[in-house]
Amino acid sequence: MTARAILRFAPSPNGRLHLGHAYSALLNQRVAERLGARLLLRIEDLDASRCKREYETAVVDDLAWLGLVFETPYRRQSEHGDDYSNALDALRRRGLAYPCLCSRSDVAAMARGTRDPDGAPRHGPRACRLTQAETERRVAAGASPAWRLDVVAASRGDAVWRECFEGEVAFERRGDALAWGDVLLTGRERAASYHLAVVVDDALQGVSDVVRGRDLLEATAAHRVLQDALGLPQPTYRHHRLVLGEDGAKYSKSRGSLALCDLRARGVSPADARTMLGFGDGPPSVRLSEDGESAFPKS
Repeated sequence: MTARAILRFAPSPNGRLHLGHAYSALLNQRVAERLGARLLLRIEDLDASRCKREYETAVVDDLAWLGLVFETPYRRQSEHGDDYSNALDALRRRGLAYPCLCSRSDVAAMARGTRDPDGAPRHGPRACRLTQAETERRVAAGASPAWRLDVVAASRGDAVWRECFEGEVAFERRGDALAWGDVLLTGRERAASYHLAVVVDDALQGVSDVVRGRDLLEATAAHRVLQDALGLPQPTYRHHRLVLGEDGAKYSKSRGSLALCDLRARGVSPADARTMLGFGDGPPSVRLSEDGESAFPKS
């Protein structure tokens, strides 16, 4: 008997949801309905300095307003630090993770202008400002390190995954894991980085299909390396188009993009919002990036 597919929508409660989030959540719902899948909600709240419970409440309210129904209870990352610690320990035992005392300015100086796919200064393979022996000596003396993945030891460079974009047929997609350098696994004040937490969560929740924005397409190379290093299953990925503002930039919280609560205050109905995004009758009225594949058929 074939196991039932599982999807998840995983927002961070560090601000109000906008139309970009709504597009992703609604596409998760559409794909779940098409596959006869379970649909989970995960709250990615590991950044304690920015994530707030009032935003989490607002996220749940906005999703309910859109007509989305998720299984309960939902998973909060902040309640599962032991899961990430266990994964880190497994990588350490295999010699695939190492402590790092580099500051952000250290990494920027050593990167010499090179950037990872997210645009951040790239920490090259084993490129710490201190020797590993000196780092270990300082850690033994009480220094608090971050932990990084040894990407060369963990990967041959290329990472391969099953990709669908917004279509139905999966094909083989390749990405360069080395482009990320030695990605952070934990910060000094955070139980896990996004890369480690999302891989661990997807495996523990049995996620079979990951539906998320094309802005995370390149990150999948790092995620596939971590999945293989930890012996975790590989989901099928569906990286979708992004909602763009009038200036052509993607919707984002940091840019103050129009939030769903603002639309609600203007009298926009849930049906209107769904139609704007192409989940009603006719094409979307918002601008979508042109780097997606053919749209997933409507149910």
